[in-house]
Amino acid sequence: MSAIHEGGCLCGDLRYALSEKPMRLTWCSCQFCQRMTGAPMNALAGFQGAAFKVMSGAPRVFTHVSEGSGKELYLNSCPNCATTVFIELERFPGFVGVMTGTLDDPNWFERSPENSKYIFTSSAQKGTLVQAGFPVFEEHASTLDGSAITPVVYDEHCLVRG
Repeated sequence: MSAIHEGGCLCGDLRYALSEKPMRLTWCSCQFCQRMTGAPMNALAGFQGAAFKVMSGAPRVFTHVSEGSGKELYLNSCPNCATTVFIELERFPGFVGVMTGTLDDPNWFERSPENSKYIFTSSAQKGTLVQAGFPVFEEHASTLDGSAITPVVYDEHCLVRG
């Protein structure tokens, strides 16, 4: 694998490399992501599994069953410092979601309405701001059978929960 970018946990024991830009960026405000990150939303860069490789360390895996889909989510964390570094989803085989805060340079790829979206804004904390022009979904961006849901796109930056 020829790495174009790298990242890792807080203590540096669990490191990974990426060989391509992410397919998409998702800002998620679901209750699960809020609790997992301890923040108002999770910023998750999505990659095909072949573009992601653990370079050092062995993640501790925590399995959680999604209340929405009934499918398993696999949280991969550093066993030493407990940083959640990446997530895998039974619902989307072959997908690896990297927590953008673990990237050595979290600004190396473009965020645009074509490759980014906000999901679960119905669960967002008060004061959550979404960018103008970006797709916004109150829940998931697709149904359980994979059908696309039409997003809302705001003309101006907006608070989704005032």
